[in-house]
Amino acid sequence: MSALADVVRRQLAAPTIQPVRDVAEILAAHDDVVAVLFYGSNLRTGATEGVLDFYVLTAGSPERGIWPTVSYREFAMAGETLRAKIATMRMATFAKAAAARSLDTTIWTRFVQPSALVWARDSSAADAVTAAIGEATKSAARFAAALGPDAGTADDYWRALFRQTYAAELRVERKGREGQILGFDPDRYARLLPLAWTADGIAFADDAGVLRLSLAAETRHALLRAWRRRRRAGKPINVARLIRAAFTFEGAAQYGLWKVERHTGIAVPLTPWREKHPILAAPGIFWRVWRARANPA
Repeated sequence: MSALADVVRRQLAAPTIQPVRDVAEILAAHDDVVAVLFYGSNLRTGATEGVLDFYVLTAGSPERGIWPTVSYREFAMAGETLRAKIATMRMATFAKAAAARSLDTTIWTRFVQPSALVWARDSSAADAVTAAIGEATKSAARFAAALGPDAGTADDYWRALFRQTYAAELRVERKGREGQILGFDPDRYARLLPLAWTADGIAFADDAGVLRLSLAAETRHALLRAWRRRRRAGKPINVARLIRAAFTFEGAAQYGLWKVERHTGIAVPLTPWREKHPILAAPGIFWRVWRARANPA
């Protein structure tokens, strides 16, 4: 086992709270589920507040069109309502995207960040997920080498990467989001970059934490060409995902009403019509919220 694979396996084994494991067991209760990953701020904090983020990987049929499929569900557990956003995609598609064998950047950008493997069908499934996350780490590190300086700290390279990936995608995060990501566990990212470069065959020297790349000009040019293709495709892919989600997001109305109440304090009941037609219902909901805020009781 390579040093990178060993580190990835240990990180995927990060402890998670019992409610997260309970939800993962429910999500895994389908014959074609291979693994369930948990990620996001709740992994770091160990809290259940807000929305829990899961990726469900399956052995199902190839996707038709844009992936992943996204849904929202609520679970009543021990007197508490747990809210979860669930992205579902094939394990094979996940592995391909993690290895940057598509124009999509979201998988390797997301999963170079911490995640936990909270459920796996068997040891072979766990190995497949570990390999995919390792490939995501190498993909991210490879583009960081091309987009970053000739020499700098690991933080310099990661910041250069995340600034570019956030700019390429259709994201709502404020500028400087990369600082928040790296600030959660800077030592983790400092360890990860040299391991990923070594595993990917990228030569460098480490001078007391200053990394000096030995990247051939033709290799850098090839990586930059590959990055420009992904940058051009980034926003159109994200727009296509948003359009698809508008019509296929299971639980969209329930999720939207929870967000409205969370951010405004105004509860709007979930009616059968709103649940069936979340897009058509949106203007009426916004009008109701506007009136409630304009005329508080």
